[in-house]
This record gives sequence, C-alpha cells and structure tokens, in this order.
Amino acid sequence: MEDLAAVHAVDLTGVAWHKSSYTAGNGNCVEVADVPGFPATAVRDSKNPELPAARVSTAAWATFVTAVATGTLTA
Repeated sequence: MEDLAAVHAVDLTGVAWHKSSYTAGNGNCVEVADVPGFPATAVRDSKNPELPAARVSTAAWATFVTAVATGTLTA
C-alpha cells in the first residue's frame, strides 16, 4: 500500500461510515469506510466513534472479512 503515514493523515470527517454486515446485534460492532484517495479501509468501534480509526489496505480488509466469514481465521 502507499505510504501508510499518508493514509493515516487523511481526514475522515464526512466519509460515509456503515456498520459491518457481520454485526452481532449485541452492540459489539464496527463501522467501516473507504479512505478517500487510497485503496484503504478505515475501521472504528461504533460505540466509540470519536476514537481513532484503524486503517488497512482494502485487500487486507477483504482477506480478513473472508477469513471470518469462512471460519478460517487463525491466530
């Protein structure tokens, strides 16, 4: 991915956040948004949206979501 510092420097004010489709319904969920100008995804705790969001490449996020969905995520 491009310079990670540049990805973290992007202001996420006004981006379209949406809840993960794997929300458990118990309040423990995350919200995701595209990072403008980069092939990256921002991830934040929906209960604490004021905290900094984690940012990863879009490919890494897709790999993680697939592993969770298929039960192949390993520690």
